[in-house]
Amino acid sequence: MSDIGNSNRISREYIDSLRIETRYMDSTTPDTAFTLYGERFPSPIMTAALSHLDHFMFPGAAMALAQGAKAANAVLWYGMADDAEIDALAATGARMIEIIKPYTDRDKILSKIRHAEQLGLLAVGVDIDHPFAEDGSLDVVDGEEMTPIRTVELAGICAATKLPVIVKGVLSRHDAGRCLAAGAKGLVLSHHNNRIEYAVPPLAILPEIAAVAGDVPLFVDCEIKTGMDAFKALCLGAKGVCIGRPLMTAIKQGGADAVRDYLNRARDGLAKAMAYTGCADLDHMSSTVIRRV
Repeated sequence: MSDIGNSNRISREYIDSLRIETRYMDSTTPDTAFTLYGERFPSPIMTAALSHLDHFMFPGAAMALAQGAKAANAVLWYGMADDAEIDALAATGARMIEIIKPYTDRDKILSKIRHAEQLGLLAVGVDIDHPFAEDGSLDVVDGEEMTPIRTVELAGICAATKLPVIVKGVLSRHDAGRCLAAGAKGLVLSHHNNRIEYAVPPLAILPEIAAVAGDVPLFVDCEIKTGMDAFKALCLGAKGVCIGRPLMTAIKQGGADAVRDYLNRARDGLAKAMAYTGCADLDHMSSTVIRRV
């Protein structure tokens, strides 16, 4: 694929095109803490829902991610994994959100949700943007066939658990509206690391979806790397952001400690941006400080 249509590059360029205006008068030291599904955290900067880390990186990589998130008191998101791996990650004490693939075997989705309930996870989610392979046929991941989620199925999933159900892979008002109507309690705006060429940058469509989401929290991933990136997303309507590939690099460089340090630096970067723009806390973020050039 030519880099011309690379959605990661497009998203990065969009984020970098957003400038901020400073507001020092009457500003104060900011508070970056936020509440998610009834629990308080020091920062809305979280891990992305990475998968197969031990396979693609090295044994223990997933555990390093979880331990680093725990040390930073950041929410741990994780993707496709068997129950034993989810057990081990949850046992670190990190508050965790599991994102489940759109398995053709819908009973497997419900079974994994039951397991998440037993572990007392913070929330659970369904990945809607992974049903198709590169040629448009139904995808098969680790021998598991995927199938697109129907609105009525999502409504059944949401009704089947007391855990908040988050939908990952929303990148249009079309999907956002159907997910909200089905009872989703959170949406992740994402193109799944360049899954389709020329995808809309999540931050570009974020205000449009925020306008219809009401109190349902919106999360953003894809090219979120720094506290300043997080700041821009939060100003435009996100509740939180998820960092992925930079944390994989951190794991390679220094394991759990490096993950902790990266998340803490990102939190500090967010605090700096808030201080310089007069945003006292996350309830007073303003899109008016953002200008696109």
